[in-house]
Amino acid sequence: MMTSPLFLSPEREPSSLVGFAGNRIDRQSENRSEESLPSALADPSARLLLTRGGRLHLKLNGGGFDPWFSLDEAGTLGAKLGNDSQGPVIAVPAALEPEELPDGIKAIEHRSIYVQGLIDAEALGALAQGASLLSWHTSSRFCGRCGGKTQMRIGGYKRVCDSCGAEQFPRTDPVAIMLAVKGDKCLMGRSPHFAPGMYSCLAGFIEPGETIEAAVRRETLEEADIRLGRVAYHASQPWPFPHTLMIGCFAEALDEDITFDDRELEDCRWFAREEVRLMIEGSHPDGFGVPPPGAIASHLIRLWAQADA
Repeated sequence: MMTSPLFLSPEREPSSLVGFAGNRIDRQSENRSEESLPSALADPSARLLLTRGGRLHLKLNGGGFDPWFSLDEAGTLGAKLGNDSQGPVIAVPAALEPEELPDGIKAIEHRSIYVQGLIDAEALGALAQGASLLSWHTSSRFCGRCGGKTQMRIGGYKRVCDSCGAEQFPRTDPVAIMLAVKGDKCLMGRSPHFAPGMYSCLAGFIEPGETIEAAVRRETLEEADIRLGRVAYHASQPWPFPHTLMIGCFAEALDEDITFDDRELEDCRWFAREEVRLMIEGSHPDGFGVPPPGAIASHLIRLWAQADA
């Protein structure tokens, strides 16, 4: 049987290779109801993720880290079950501050957990889902229409206003992240908050009424004054800071003269392929580097650098 060229793709989907993409939770979106959370809490096999202030609580376990808590364990830590949570694997706002935790439990920032690889890919994917939901609940406690208080419904996937009945649903903010290339060079920049020496892809939020491709071209023009031609989608990445979807693309640069926006970037330049390979290896003579391997920016950069010109 002939295969359509529309579906010719790598054996392993590129989006499965990035951090936070290992989620294996069966979301059961069509079955969510007011019984979803009570049913999950009644299940003795329920597993909970406890997070507070952007930090996940981890149990020290034989030299490693375990992110999963039983209902009893969560209860002893003062977790407020049923308050801004989601099941059947349940993300729960933890009650204790880091300094209040008992021995054997650490509160570690979500980003550090990802960068250091402290938990497995499946748990990291569940963290992305749970942390994004909890962040949305925190910022959606009041109605945008009338200002009334809202209440959680259907296991955490909806909030309803007490006063006017308006419904709110979890949001995902799309961000285009792109590696512009021209010949044997790629365009990268660095923001002031980056680690010393780190360069990365340019990126920006996709605006209402804008296609992914248009956002890629607009952001590159705004940040570096580089015009782009063809744009090709490559992969996406859930990014729970706070609830973003990174949409990774390659783009064809039509010119080379950079005028970067110094309100957004500390530097922006072209890098030759061999120079990028040194950055990936950690042997660049100026100490330049790229983002950690799990980041979609790193995935785009590494894929291009390892390809033939």
